[in-house]
Amino acid sequence: MARIAHAEFEELCREHVPFVGSLGIRVETLDAGRCVLRVPFRDDFLRPGGTVSGPIQMALADIVMYGVVLSLLGRVDLAVTTNLTCNFLRRPKPVDLIGDGRILKLGKRLAVGEVLLYSDGETEPVAHVTCTYSIPPGAGQPIAN
Repeated sequence: MARIAHAEFEELCREHVPFVGSLGIRVETLDAGRCVLRVPFRDDFLRPGGTVSGPIQMALADIVMYGVVLSLLGRVDLAVTTNLTCNFLRRPKPVDLIGDGRILKLGKRLAVGEVLLYSDGETEPVAHVTCTYSIPPGAGQPIAN
């Protein structure tokens, strides 16, 4: 069971991270150590060539990883990204984008995870992202995943 509820996570995204809130991200799954989010497709996400832009993909991956971290620690507003590496694998179609993230290692100060991004309805990922989050001192004790 996650330490943050779907509704609280969505509200946190909308109210405290306005850019992410403007994307209309919806929680599909939020379990301890795993988060799946959906970004509904919009025409303004496209870049020349009719593909979803890289900045939209990386924003989704980053907020998915934030969800993964909060699923284990509870609400920690000051957990921040320290590294994000994105490997673009194929062209995302102009449809909803889905990010599926999981924790690889959760320590006292750092959380490392990975996110796979998919075009809705496709089985092959469009991007693979690894991400490290810094956990501030005094954050809650993680739950076992």
